[in-house]
Amino acid sequence: METVIGNPLIKALIILFLVSATTVAGDAPFIISHKKASLTRLKSGAERVSVSVDIYNQGFSTAYDVSLVDDSWPKDLFDIISGNTSKSWERLDAGGILSHSFELEAKRQGMFHGAPAVITYRVPTKVSLQEAYSTPILPLDILAERPTENKFDWAKRLLAKYGSQISVVSIVLLFIYLVATPSTASSAKASKKKR
Repeated sequence: METVIGNPLIKALIILFLVSATTVAGDAPFIISHKKASLTRLKSGAERVSVSVDIYNQGFSTAYDVSLVDDSWPKDLFDIISGNTSKSWERLDAGGILSHSFELEAKRQGMFHGAPAVITYRVPTKVSLQEAYSTPILPLDILAERPTENKFDWAKRLLAKYGSQISVVSIVLLFIYLVATPSTASSAKASKKKR
């Protein structure tokens, strides 16, 4: 048995078989999708939700008839301001990226937990449509009462983070100043000696 596996020709055939098996298995589109949502408070008191979905093809072949459907935004909670919650593309090449975004306006206050968007695509070697899901969004606290930010909050955070370093640098600078600056008593003595 050792002589069969030790043969360089057999080793080369085994390696060729393993490489071809992984290539055949990996010769399909591999769709990854990331969904993001951000809140923007308007001066009128309304709140807008900006949603973007990025679709990546990390596979080795093209995905055809790519469609995105994001039905996780109920019509009784949100109005569509711009864009559409669904979109279709003819193809997504290997290593390619597609992006889609839309904007909604919230109608009511409360926590919202959105579901992942659904991406369907066709692979030339398979008859049925393939399905992928985006990442879900973090819970959104819509129209929440947010405390107003104090003007000096940034200074407090800066002092909390770098307070010890600021005090050490201040002490060193004060010491250098005291050593480098002549005292007033010695300058008065020097002026009396000159007279």
